[in-house]
Amino acid sequence: MIVTIDGPAGAGKSSIAHQVASRLGFEFLDTGALYRAATLAAIRASIDLNHSERLAEYVGQIEITWQNNVVCLGGEDVSGLIRTPEITRSIRFLADVPAVRSELSGLQRQIADGRDIVTEGRDQGAEVFPDAECKVFLTASPLERAKRRMRQLADSGQYVSVEEVLAAQNQRDLEDRLRDVGRLRAADDATVINTDGMLPEQVLQAIVDLVQSKMVE
Repeated sequence: MIVTIDGPAGAGKSSIAHQVASRLGFEFLDTGALYRAATLAAIRASIDLNHSERLAEYVGQIEITWQNNVVCLGGEDVSGLIRTPEITRSIRFLADVPAVRSELSGLQRQIADGRDIVTEGRDQGAEVFPDAECKVFLTASPLERAKRRMRQLADSGQYVSVEEVLAAQNQRDLEDRLRDVGRLRAADDATVINTDGMLPEQVLQAIVDLVQSKMVE
């Protein structure tokens, strides 16, 4: 069974997806890690990140695997190496290339084949797994998402005003909705959950209940 959890930045998709997978005994697929691994590979190979065709060609040649929350590049565990600021800044060059997205979407389907898996992103239910048995679109008001993000940053020692976080978030929301490929949108058959006023445990339980209801249909 495939469960997709999509939504805008700051909606809590990643943490909830991990918890849903753990609660149900499913595996978790971090799609962003695959893009980060591909970005690391391109940087290591000195590929011009502005050269879309070369990027797409190169991504089609590399070996990326995902198993037990570990992403490997050519057999090397790069789970920690892909979290650097350089990768974060550069990932958009690959994510905006249709041929790269097509290649990595195929990889995601290959990884999910035959597994009970929870996957999160912004286009999982609408584009990558259109036939997924359970689709969730997790959202919250812009201000609530900005407050959550501000608390996350404060916990890591970064102090940014809610106004700054909100402005950056609004810009990212706009860019995500206007992307030519992989744009942010809820699948037509997704269940939309607005988490304003909900505790994390309540969100988790709502999604688990939804998945379990789909399992008995």
